[in-house]
Amino acid sequence: MQENTHKYTILIAEDEAINFLFLEILLKKQIDLGCAIIHAKNGAEAVEICKKNDDINLVLMDLKMPVMDGFEAVKLIKEIRPKLPIVAQTAFSSIEDKEKVFAAGFNDFLSKPINKEALLDVINRQKEQKINKNLNFIN
Repeated sequence: MQENTHKYTILIAEDEAINFLFLEILLKKQIDLGCAIIHAKNGAEAVEICKKNDDINLVLMDLKMPVMDGFEAVKLIKEIRPKLPIVAQTAFSSIEDKEKVFAAGFNDFLSKPINKEALLDVINRQKEQKINKNLNFIN
């Protein structure tokens, strides 16, 4: 049995393969977070993965996906894992869009196209919020 040597496990809920691959490269090669990455191709998959995997520390959730969108998925995930940080990722970034995202239960927001600095800022904010709540980033 192989021991998990990753510090973090991140679920990326993204239906577009190129966007998933881009985030994977940013996390593993550019930021070098030392994380395991799990891919969900829609919101329903993301919910099921979160139900079955307590090791997930962070979710990057696209809002527009087939089967189940990010808004419905965040609601269901928060019912089972209320403290799990979930970050919305979307091409829409108006003030109204951000308000809708936070009202839905997301912990943070990333505007597409996502860049290394913005992703790193969000990860660091989520780590800091966990520390401030006396919780480890790792569940």
